[in-house]
Amino acid sequence: MAKKPTVTANTGDMRREALKTALTTIERKWGQGSVMKLSDNAHIRIPVIPTGSIGLDLALGVGGIPRGRVCEIYGPESSGKTTMALHIVAEAQKLGGVAAYIDAEHALDINYARRLGVKTDELLISQPDYGEQALDIADMLVRSGAVDIIVVDSVAALIPQAELEGSVGETQVGGQARLMSHALRKLTGSIHKSNTAVMFINQIRMKIGMTGYGSPETTTGGNALKFYASVRMDIRRIQTLKNADESYGIRARVKVVKNKVAPPFREASFDVLYGTGISHEGELLDMGVDLGVVDKSGAWYAFGAERLGQGKENVRQFLQEHTDVRAQIEQKLLEHLGMNEYKPKHEGGEEDASETVEADTAE
Repeated sequence: MAKKPTVTANTGDMRREALKTALTTIERKWGQGSVMKLSDNAHIRIPVIPTGSIGLDLALGVGGIPRGRVCEIYGPESSGKTTMALHIVAEAQKLGGVAAYIDAEHALDINYARRLGVKTDELLISQPDYGEQALDIADMLVRSGAVDIIVVDSVAALIPQAELEGSVGETQVGGQARLMSHALRKLTGSIHKSNTAVMFINQIRMKIGMTGYGSPETTTGGNALKFYASVRMDIRRIQTLKNADESYGIRARVKVVKNKVAPPFREASFDVLYGTGISHEGELLDMGVDLGVVDKSGAWYAFGAERLGQGKENVRQFLQEHTDVRAQIEQKLLEHLGMNEYKPKHEGGEEDASETVEADTAE
């Protein structure tokens, strides 16, 4: 019986040298960061678009949604999917970017978008008749290299032309899944080259005949988007905000269920107020209290030596009127979280709109 070869110190040195040579060759051919150890504190520079929520920017790990990638937002009805997408569009425009909104559902409320801060006069809007037209328009906009973000609302409304032209009740098995798979294969390379952020809004469905373990929920459009998306966000309504008997908003929770640019499974919660969207002031208060930046005693809130008011709604109103105090709280919060480098400057301001951020992928 042949003896098992022993590994000597020299053999180990040769293996390490061979690995080093291979890694050097890979990085020379495919770029730095194409392969790395998880223990390395490697920082990849990723350009992003902020979401309009500090908590969500933190949960995403890079300060916003990554440019040059495909992202997906999905959740039940009235959970804040479109609101969140419009906030991201508004942030892209504040940075001087060009935004396009492909309204496949034909349900975009322009007045609501304007209240969220979207410059509707500058927004490119398309209301396509069928799925192929919508995705072809998206492809042409991406290839132009002149658009910073494209929102497709929604995947469920991307009906294949064959299905649309057929009679009601006629089944087209897998038509939408094939459409999405073909479109994403075509789009992905162009998206990366043009540095465009493409965001798909999706709906959830229940799996028929689901038994045993696992979630009975799934998203529309097949599995292609799940694979091609670098970031997938699950948004849910966890509470209805009420004043006496009148509802004035919801409490939403976003879970980053997939993240290729930072550690996944982080969560963020924020208030979404009817008519005004994500409450920036409410989020500052919630995070400020949690991190000790804002003091809370009973129902009273204070920032340093200054009393802000009694009750969250009163303090929210106070911060809306006193923008200087709000800016101080935000700055303190960003410093506490170490997110100052994540905050790009808006157009016309002192910050550089093209500034990129660093993401610690080895956290």
